[in-house]
Amino acid sequence: MKGRLWLVPNTLDLGTVAEGQPLPDLQEVLPLGAIRVAASLTHWVAENARSARALLKRVDAVVPLAQPLQALSIRELPRPPKGKPDARAQAPDWAGLLAPALAGHDVGLVSEAGLPAVADPGAELVRVAHAQGLTVMPLSGPSSLILAVAASGLNGQSFAFVGYLPTDATARGQRLRELEAHSRRWQQTQLLIETPYRNAAMAQALLASLYPETWLSISCGLTLAGGSTRTQQVAKWRAAPPVLPADVPAVFAFLA
Repeated sequence: MKGRLWLVPNTLDLGTVAEGQPLPDLQEVLPLGAIRVAASLTHWVAENARSARALLKRVDAVVPLAQPLQALSIRELPRPPKGKPDARAQAPDWAGLLAPALAGHDVGLVSEAGLPAVADPGAELVRVAHAQGLTVMPLSGPSSLILAVAASGLNGQSFAFVGYLPTDATARGQRLRELEAHSRRWQQTQLLIETPYRNAAMAQALLASLYPETWLSISCGLTLAGGSTRTQQVAKWRAAPPVLPADVPAVFAFLA
């Protein structure tokens, strides 16, 4: 019998807690059912092994792990190549990462924050799991994107996640204007995310590129103490530009 691929949620507090300070209570963020499944798994594929171990330490404090942490198998997802693709480069061994599941063991997939394969690596592993005839089991947990849509007051019936925008200012402004035109035509909320150190630059680009009457929502630190969502028209944001944290990703949503 084949094992299953479990998509295990992670918290959204990576890098937000100072060293030596207590971490938020895991049960305040993750359902107990997800914690129990995580505790039972002995084979893992992770975006980052170190952050996966940090999560499992927190899991162990709630539900004891099936094996000691050091005995667990944790393999990392292949990192996307930088620069131009090299035709000579060896293709990632996706099937190899799923070998334990093919041998009958359940495997957990976890990213550094939130739900794996949603605005995070892992989708290719999930696709290969389906191709191998494995059962894929997603677990409930926090997704900054869905939380931001729910808290925005914008159109939650039609929305699109457009990922990361170009870092070049000209290309980024052009892309924002294209997305705003699409939003206006289809009344579709546009969602994007940015790395923490670029939060301020993205906010400035949005305020410079969007029409004054467009509604803009900015979410930071959702599920964390002090997390917030604020939605208002661009004209009002321009009158009092936001000051965004540089230690957590911001989720931006707009509706023209």
